[in-house]
Amino acid sequence: MPAERPPLVLASASPRRRDLLARIGIVPDRILPTETDETPRREELPRQLAARLAAEKAAAAAAHAPGALVLAADTVVGVGRRILPKAETEAEARRCLELLSGRRHHVYTGVALRRPDGGCGTRLVDTVVAFQRLTEAQIAAYLAGGEWQGKAGGYAIQGGAEMFVRFLSGSHSNVIGLPLFETAQLLRGAGWLRP
Repeated sequence: MPAERPPLVLASASPRRRDLLARIGIVPDRILPTETDETPRREELPRQLAARLAAEKAAAAAAHAPGALVLAADTVVGVGRRILPKAETEAEARRCLELLSGRRHHVYTGVALRRPDGGCGTRLVDTVVAFQRLTEAQIAAYLAGGEWQGKAGGYAIQGGAEMFVRFLSGSHSNVIGLPLFETAQLLRGAGWLRP
């Protein structure tokens, strides 16, 4: 890879995103999480929220990392027009799991790569996931494990919730929090990765 390539900054504190990047041999030069208000705007759809937040996070981090490539992402779980929260309480996670039980939902991740010249490449990835019908015992056992904390839609597909998935169409890494194919495309397009 060219020696003159700019440093890569990951605008995320998510260990899952760092782990996903490591799977494809990418180690950011710097981790720079941002404080971004993730409240949906009035009538904002799940896919719009994911795209907007990724771009806002990239812009916010770029202001503190001149000369760097800044990679940001945001993952949103949507059921129809409804945006599910990043569950902070067990009650919130329970409501999410009860809503997702026996039905399909969409996991959207917006990815933004802001270049040192201020340009920004973006991707929006949509993965369809269907859960089996969950029993009360399954929900209670999953909640007891605690891996739902801070997760969009109240679950982590890379953990115990994977056994609930009866159908998935699209990118598995997207559901974890960063679609690797699209992220690599953005990095290649910016000249950071070899073609």
